[in-house]
Amino acid sequence: MNLPKLILTDIDGVWTDGGMYYDQIDNEFKKFNTSDSAGVLFAKLNSMRVGIITGEDTNIVSRRAKKLGVDFLFLGVKNKREVILKLCEEHKIDLQSVAYIGDDINDILAFEIVGFSACPSNAPDYVKSKCDIVLTKKGGEGVFREFVEYILNYHGTMELTIQKYLNNSKKFVQ
Repeated sequence: MNLPKLILTDIDGVWTDGGMYYDQIDNEFKKFNTSDSAGVLFAKLNSMRVGIITGEDTNIVSRRAKKLGVDFLFLGVKNKREVILKLCEEHKIDLQSVAYIGDDINDILAFEIVGFSACPSNAPDYVKSKCDIVLTKKGGEGVFREFVEYILNYHGTMELTIQKYLNNSKKFVQ
């Protein structure tokens, strides 16, 4: 696995537990795990861009992406593979330099074209069998952060990343 230039992620079932909450006046709620924000920060400290590709099309996801400074946001996506191919072509990113995490059947085609793929531990078995690694956390439990930390540990840059943060912590807001 190369150190990725781009980390792409699904939202529901990865950054959330996959649950959708509705009240009686048509409000929708999602619960995000705040530890995933460190995954975005760690990626950026290593000059890796972060993108969200989701079938959902909600302001909730847009607000979370904006708050964390995500580089790319694709909402309402039917074919994630096509989006990845187009994004990489437009930004001249080799597919082998892309890491992707997803949790369901619509993520499998993305797994097939990227350099490294992962899913949460609670993904269906047929999804687990198609990605490079099954992480230990479930969706909504900080699995995106675990994914980024796994990559950094694999490349021996996690400690350096922590030092970068500690040396410049006044610059970073989460």
